[in-house]
Amino acid sequence: MKDAPLKLPEVRHLDAARLTAGLDRHRRLDLAAHTRVHPPLRPPGRDGLLALAEAVDLSGRGGAGFPFARKARATLAAADRTGARPVVVVNGAEGEPASAKDKMLLARVPHLVLDGACLAAAAFGAEEIVIGVAAGSPGEMSVPAALAERELPCRARTVCLPDRFVSGESGALIRGVNGLPVVPAPLKARAAGGGTGGVRRRPTLLSNAETWAQLAVAARLGPDSYASVGAAGEPGTVLLTVNRPGADPLVVEVPTGTLLGPVLDACGLQPGAGVLVGGYHGAWLHPSDAVGAPLSRAGLAGLGGTLGAGAIVALPGDTCPLGETARVAAWLATESAGQCGPCKRGLPEAAEALMVLAAGAGEPAVLEDARRALGAAQGGGACSHPDGTARFLLTALDVFSEDVDAHLSGPGCGRPVRGVLPLPPAKGARLEVDWSRCAGHGLCAVLAPELIRLGPHGYPTSTTIPVAPWQEHGARRAVNQCPALAVRLRHRGFR
Repeated sequence: MKDAPLKLPEVRHLDAARLTAGLDRHRRLDLAAHTRVHPPLRPPGRDGLLALAEAVDLSGRGGAGFPFARKARATLAAADRTGARPVVVVNGAEGEPASAKDKMLLARVPHLVLDGACLAAAAFGAEEIVIGVAAGSPGEMSVPAALAERELPCRARTVCLPDRFVSGESGALIRGVNGLPVVPAPLKARAAGGGTGGVRRRPTLLSNAETWAQLAVAARLGPDSYASVGAAGEPGTVLLTVNRPGADPLVVEVPTGTLLGPVLDACGLQPGAGVLVGGYHGAWLHPSDAVGAPLSRAGLAGLGGTLGAGAIVALPGDTCPLGETARVAAWLATESAGQCGPCKRGLPEAAEALMVLAAGAGEPAVLEDARRALGAAQGGGACSHPDGTARFLLTALDVFSEDVDAHLSGPGCGRPVRGVLPLPPAKGARLEVDWSRCAGHGLCAVLAPELIRLGPHGYPTSTTIPVAPWQEHGARRAVNQCPALAVRLRHRGFR
């Protein structure tokens, strides 16, 4: 495992090095190196572990920020009520293209993550530990190797999930562990309560990789030492993924409450046209607000932002903000599960409107269409994907309002789209219409309404966004049943 060719981001720290301790000397901490860097752990027991998590205000570091102790108590209450031993789950299925922190932890310091999971499993009498990783990620090799090196309080296994954005949603991950399609559950059910929401219907304590690593650090340091750095009410450190144009991202550990400006400076970046904090379910900040933004959940909330998964992108001034946003909007629309109205209609409509706006071919009604679709998507989805996507896109329209005006009043801002916002390798297909054949039957718009609409003259107009996996059946029906053979699927990249 030491010599495995893992492609990993560079790691830095500002002030305290806790999660990243030892990585200045080791590419990966195997068990021997891990025990040299981190002192032995004393299991605190059930009540002690709960008290520790409450004392340090440990919250989830995967996006939602839910208090760990509250989630653990709910899991234990369900276990006591049903008599079923709980399951501990590590969510390492990091499908966010702008985030690499959990991949880094599982690849380079897997034992620190496993320390936290094993502490909880031992204290809470867990039946099993499950570590979910993205297929093809470094954790697919690193985690099983780490499990083989150490003693475990119960059985443990690694589950590989499709490398998709939606795979990191807690319900989708648990469904994948249960052998079901890796999409959010059609009906919401809390994992802590077991039943349909848990692994094998058991009470399930699920947190992301960084949260488990933070628990292990807190258990070693104790509440007072853990809280010696960081913001009041949110002590400790946080991992950030700082994306850089034309270079690999950096994973940076900083005390919570650190101002964003110094972090950008340390990474050789400027606020540029705006700064995205929280990844593609996060929010854009104006350059003037970004410099003094405190990197804590409370501090960012005061600016209308969110820490989310800790992914940061500073958009340089030489790329088109609307074009960059439209690229990601199209990708997010195809990454949905397509199980609810906001994902089936709202996100594709908003992405299509942004594509038109970015091309400089839009009218004010196009902007209104985008805002309407995104407003309708908020609060009505089966999972958090529509809400997070709407926040990302609506804040982009606000922060880049001058560019929006330039695209509405003329051919656009004049800047190319450089592809600064990271996306995975291109894939998929688009549905296209051969106008030399089309006779305006309109059947295709009936068979694939999410992909094709009828224009003002009764002829179809194909969308510019890719076909999502859940749309493929309708797309192929439109192709196969077109009387004029005018509709086709063209496989090509969409970056």
